[in-house]
Amino acid sequence: MNIRRLDSTDSTFSRDLDALLAWEEEADREVEATVRAILDRVRAEGDAAVLDYTHQFDRVEHSTMASLEIGRDRMEAALERIPAEQREALEGAAGRIRDFHARQKDRGWSYVDDSGTRLGQQVTPLDKVGVYIPGGTAAYPSTVLMNVLPAKVAGVGEIVMTVPTPGGEVHDLVLAAAAVAGVDLAFTIGGAQAVGALAFGTETVPAVDKIVGPGNRYVATAKRLVFGRVGIDMIAGPSEIVVVSDGHTDPDWVAMDLLSQAEHDEHAQAILITPDAQHLDKVADSLRSLLETLNRAEIARRSLEDRGALIRVADLKEAVAVANRIAPEHLELSVAEPDTLLEEVRHAGAVFLGRHTAEAMGDYVAGPNHVLPTEGTARFSSPLGVYDFQKRTSLIGCSPDAARELGAMAAVLARAEGLTAHAHSAEYRARAGGPEGNDGEKDQ
Repeated sequence: MNIRRLDSTDSTFSRDLDALLAWEEEADREVEATVRAILDRVRAEGDAAVLDYTHQFDRVEHSTMASLEIGRDRMEAALERIPAEQREALEGAAGRIRDFHARQKDRGWSYVDDSGTRLGQQVTPLDKVGVYIPGGTAAYPSTVLMNVLPAKVAGVGEIVMTVPTPGGEVHDLVLAAAAVAGVDLAFTIGGAQAVGALAFGTETVPAVDKIVGPGNRYVATAKRLVFGRVGIDMIAGPSEIVVVSDGHTDPDWVAMDLLSQAEHDEHAQAILITPDAQHLDKVADSLRSLLETLNRAEIARRSLEDRGALIRVADLKEAVAVANRIAPEHLELSVAEPDTLLEEVRHAGAVFLGRHTAEAMGDYVAGPNHVLPTEGTARFSSPLGVYDFQKRTSLIGCSPDAARELGAMAAVLARAEGLTAHAHSAEYRARAGGPEGNDGEKDQ
């Protein structure tokens, strides 16, 4: 296996780093055309289209949507069937995730200013949310917990989950996670047709206000195309990790953390940054030996060879500067005193502090959300959280005195913009608030 090496002292370093980070999945017009056709048909034909696409793509034929529906009873039954060890892990992880996200909940605020005007913000949860969970040969119960629990903490009224089941394979662990997290209703449908059903609604699938959850390029394209009719969480790219090491962490630990992202996808990106050249050599050796122990060794190999890198820098300060430039999904500060570096970190989806904090802890049980910004979008976006399932409404309440004071100012600005109805509307209240006014109440 050959993984590229970069050195910040090289004259071509900046250009080489840009080339390493460049990720733009080839624009596939056929994919978008296919997805548009699916969405149009689901919008027009509802359940009939969903049933047809489920037969076509998942190789499962159903005569009615009822056979695709999973109620709470089936979820609870799956929770009872799974091994006790798995149930304990699910419930333990759910408790930690719920506890962390409870601290994010915004409850609104208000105040009365000097004019006597009440101003504030009312925070309310979304009514309905759709959660897309990938399916197939792998089960992703952690994705269920991470997407559903923040919505539950926010107080979302109804959560609808969709999960594809190619060949009819339904994973008990996913259904058990849905039971633990509190999913209200689920359907065994996937792909763009699931996104369309959630966005537009069908005779059976309720239309939702927001769709969250990862998926393949058809799902990602569908989410992008329905945005505006519904909200979405993000368009996520391949998984990423940057490890900043001082050279004293066990090379096997560092290598396995890099591999833990590389095994996700051949397009995933794993990068080590350190000022210690010998450490780079040792980690490279560990990568070669540990790679062969993985179930998904070939995927990890392609990821490391195509998009991985071992980067030497002058010192740890420069290491953090390079990490900020990358703005990774996951950033490990594998150093003796991580808090001293944390002060310099400006762009990262999640930061893992110290040698003993493996990124995998964040994927499953630490508590913070593992749905994180990728492709450098940590420069301007944040992890999925309770705030993604709440909306904020401004509150304005004028007393008669405030109406007189603010109305006069508003009328001046409205006339300056040529909007006379605005001006009169404000002046009516201003006059009503004055000594000669009647507070806007008509005589009966």
